[in-house]
Amino acid sequence: MAFIRKRRQEQQLYSKERFSLLLLNLEEYYFEQHTANHVLKKNGKDRRKVRGSLKICSKSMIFEPDEVSQPIIKIPLRDCIKIEAPEDSERNPFTGGTPGTISIISNQAFLTKEQNIVAPFKTERGKAEYVFEMDVPGKVEDVIHTLHQLYRASQLDKMGDQAAMITAILQSRLARATFDKNRFQNVSETLHMECKAEMVTPLVTNPGHVCITDANLYFQPLNGYPKPVVQVMLHSVRRIYKRRHGLLPLGLEVFCTENDLCSDIYLKFYNTQNRDDVYFYVATYLENHVAEHTAETYMLQWQRGHISNYQYLLHLNNLADRSCNDLSQYPVFPWIIGDYSSSELDLMKPETFRDLSKPVGALNKERLERLLERYQEMPEPKFMYGSHYSSPGYVLFYLVRVAPEYMLCLQNGKFDHPDRMFNSIAETWKNCLDGATDFKELIPEFYENDSSFLVNNLNLDLGRTQGGKMVENVELPPWASDVDDFLQKSRDALESQYVSEHLHEWIDLVFGYKQKGDEAVAAHNVFHPLTYEGGVDLNRIMDPNERVALLTQILEFGQTPKQLFTIPHPQRIIPRFRSLSRASSRSISLVESPVSPGEESFEDLTEESITLAWNNITKLKLDEQHKIHKGAVTGIAVSSNKSSIFSTSQDSTLKMFSAESKALQRSVSFSSMALSSCLILPGDTTVVCSSWDNSIYFYSIAFGRRQDTLIGHDDAVSKICWHNDRLYSASWDSTVKVWHCVPAELLGTKKHFELIAELEHDVSVNTIQLNDAHTLLASGTKEGTISIWDITTASTLHQLACHAETVLDAAFSPDSRHLLSTGDDGYFKVTDVQTGMIISSIASEQSQRCFKWDGNTVLSGSQSGELLVWDIVGGKIIERIRGHAGPVTSMWMNEQCNSIITGGEDRQIMFWKQQY
Repeated sequence: MAFIRKRRQEQQLYSKERFSLLLLNLEEYYFEQHTANHVLKKNGKDRRKVRGSLKICSKSMIFEPDEVSQPIIKIPLRDCIKIEAPEDSERNPFTGGTPGTISIISNQAFLTKEQNIVAPFKTERGKAEYVFEMDVPGKVEDVIHTLHQLYRASQLDKMGDQAAMITAILQSRLARATFDKNRFQNVSETLHMECKAEMVTPLVTNPGHVCITDANLYFQPLNGYPKPVVQVMLHSVRRIYKRRHGLLPLGLEVFCTENDLCSDIYLKFYNTQNRDDVYFYVATYLENHVAEHTAETYMLQWQRGHISNYQYLLHLNNLADRSCNDLSQYPVFPWIIGDYSSSELDLMKPETFRDLSKPVGALNKERLERLLERYQEMPEPKFMYGSHYSSPGYVLFYLVRVAPEYMLCLQNGKFDHPDRMFNSIAETWKNCLDGATDFKELIPEFYENDSSFLVNNLNLDLGRTQGGKMVENVELPPWASDVDDFLQKSRDALESQYVSEHLHEWIDLVFGYKQKGDEAVAAHNVFHPLTYEGGVDLNRIMDPNERVALLTQILEFGQTPKQLFTIPHPQRIIPRFRSLSRASSRSISLVESPVSPGEESFEDLTEESITLAWNNITKLKLDEQHKIHKGAVTGIAVSSNKSSIFSTSQDSTLKMFSAESKALQRSVSFSSMALSSCLILPGDTTVVCSSWDNSIYFYSIAFGRRQDTLIGHDDAVSKICWHNDRLYSASWDSTVKVWHCVPAELLGTKKHFELIAELEHDVSVNTIQLNDAHTLLASGTKEGTISIWDITTASTLHQLACHAETVLDAAFSPDSRHLLSTGDDGYFKVTDVQTGMIISSIASEQSQRCFKWDGNTVLSGSQSGELLVWDIVGGKIIERIRGHAGPVTSMWMNEQCNSIITGGEDRQIMFWKQQY
């Protein structure tokens, strides 16, 4: 649990400190501290001194006594009447003119943490004098000077003027200080850059200096709090994100973990250039150590079941600028369960769940009608909801029992009214359904393991409701036996089949294409324009008062996540069977057939052998190799009995090689131009070859001669496919043609070719591929475009600019859910077939000319001649196998996936076997 865990880590690390930045006001800075005595009057002139430290802050003075029984005193500068250093006993008989004394007369002060108990602030009203003796008398003049400056700022009427003056004081202090190089972990470290920044924690920031070397990232707070220097070792960094902080591109968050919301440091810079420079240095170091993770990469992992619903939502929050260090952009999770009254929770019933296709504000039909009526009457800019689904107040509403100091900071030293507290799960859900202004979602803690946020373990005095009930632990629904059971069942609900099938609908609302624009209006998902990224440009607002007011409003109101997807999010692939056979998986197209009873227990040995083969694909060993061509091998086909291997080449020949005798049996030349691909028709009687001379040749194996010729294109034929008497041919004339081939034996003459469809492209088509169900066709062009066609209707489903250069190869996954493509640009791209969304982009060191894959693992032939095995879901190479002396240009794999033949520009044909 990121927020709670981080707070506990801080408490353990600084357990002796009662002072916290949370004692400051929002947007207040802590500048410096001095050891001092608080001088208390007793019996007239008698004095008692309380030892402690005096903190100078931008809007207040805070005295922290060493004795925990004594309260911390906070004196707002705006309430001060006089701040001075008495010079003699006559002017101040109370202090006796002690050197190094500061006298403050104020109309108001706040007391907190008496006996070290977290509770609402007590207020001392009325004119009173507070006297402090400093240990270093010579510092008094400097402290008085600083306090006078800050006092003048606090007396300014306009917030913008106050902020500008405080910022000037802060920048002056930062300019006078530099990073202490003695804090380097090693004297041999090379300094890359140093700049000013602030360390961000929830509700508060701490100014200081950032320093980055070849080994470490350092932050040195100006005030030395909470420790002299914060160090992050670059070799331990796993992720780094640029952040939008306060609507400006100034934030940077660094993680030394793979799967956690709890970062190691969050920095806010004073200009974007410094932020980008630090990002560059860290990212450059990481480049060869950590793979970049995008929303699309995580989507592929989620779709194929490699990460859970919970993990996927964590990653999306991270990528959308949500951080546990920024309560205005805290990670947002959905309400999942809609039943908080039953004694048993049935996760098999759809009625148990909330409708994930609708925002919270649209779940209640009657309330929505009222909101829409107001929306229609509203002048531009219109919005449906007057409050957001995530804001600092909502986050702390849920976390007040474990983070009371944050709530006191947010609400000026007070807890909320007891009746408005987080008292009951069911009542909170009911209010979200029925309340006029309550549309909040949940936070990650509801789906984690730490239940402490539901229990008043700190024995906080949170008040008594109007019904006379003390606010203690959160009331649970009847189906939860205790808080841990509640969280376990909430996690079970999040990972349930119903949620897995519908979570993409909620993602569309919060992170996706229904977040903004007409789709948001249609989905009743429109919030105040200030909550959206780009809704206001603070740099264009010249009036400082308007700017401060606007920023305060935005930070308190909440912010919509960065939009990650602009087209519908794909649905998760939900396994329908315990073991899905190869044959049944091939029958899946865009619409799944219902599962019949009995199929759930079906086991298929072929499927198991295929799975085993792919699990052992890294154990490929070269079995034999033969050089039978005078040019690059362009195509490989193998007879069904595996006795004959046919190959085409740029040397314009078709070769027939015997697997038994290991000898070349035939060499056939059709034209003077290169042959580009080949295939064997069912029955092993005919080989079909495509050529750069615009023709397709049919070669009879039995008769050893050319049987038919189809001249069907105006330019070179680049690739052919075949299914059920249909020939698919791609050409550089920008078309893919579909031919119905009537066999010669039915006509008594040569084959008859009837053109039944022509799939037009804008540029040359370089490759085509059918899916296993033979319902879809993918085509890739020389300009990098991928098209997915429904060949039953000869219509385009998607046309995507996938690659920056020529598409070299493309293939559907066995279940037809994904299309993998590779191009001359050196990238693998995974496309979701249903939505047309590119859901993963993986860079390789060089072009991958051809490949085979099972939906998770890829075996590719590279430009260098190596065979590479990829974990395509993880986006990484898991094995390199030495192969050809030049680029691998073609690849064949048997149905059992345990025998591979490759051809290359080195004119070699190589036979590969798995070694178990």
